[in-house]
Amino acid sequence: MNDLSRYEIRIGGFGGQGVVTMAVVVGETAALHDGKYVVQTQSYGPEARGGASKSEIVISDVEVDYPKVIAPDVFVAMSRAAYLEYIHGLKENGVLIIDEDLVDVEGELPEGVKVYRIPATRIADKDVGNKQATNVVMLGAFTVITQALSIKGLKARIEERWPRFLKSNMLALELGIKAGEEALAKGGK
Repeated sequence: MNDLSRYEIRIGGFGGQGVVTMAVVVGETAALHDGKYVVQTQSYGPEARGGASKSEIVISDVEVDYPKVIAPDVFVAMSRAAYLEYIHGLKENGVLIIDEDLVDVEGELPEGVKVYRIPATRIADKDVGNKQATNVVMLGAFTVITQALSIKGLKARIEERWPRFLKSNMLALELGIKAGEEALAKGGK
């Protein structure tokens, strides 16, 4: 993330994927472990489970003066509906992270956007054995790609938040980190 005074993140998916939980964990990690100022908001349609939902986070080295995401530096898209609904406003030279099995890049992207394709659902289902771990896989990839959080802080937050599911979540996180490293090596194309 570097030393930016404001870093904006949008996470979109369908209800039930853990989009809000992802954003809360990002915010908690940034605030509690990395010493940043954070604001997190969320919205979802009345259908909630299955409908497009989004959650947004502002991370800053100084107090956040405006709580809404204006133009995200990063958009994590975990469903096609969320991609189509929430892609607008992504900054030039921003970062787009997609679940490659659920989202195709459609339409024009702002100039310089780097696209990272993560098989998060496939990893969670096949390698972790639990599709509900998709959001943790994506958290690992997100952290490596953006460097918006410390990996050490994220591991600690996951341990604190989900002690009962520690083994599977740590596996999901490690596999997500590996997927993020592989995506980075491809250069965001």
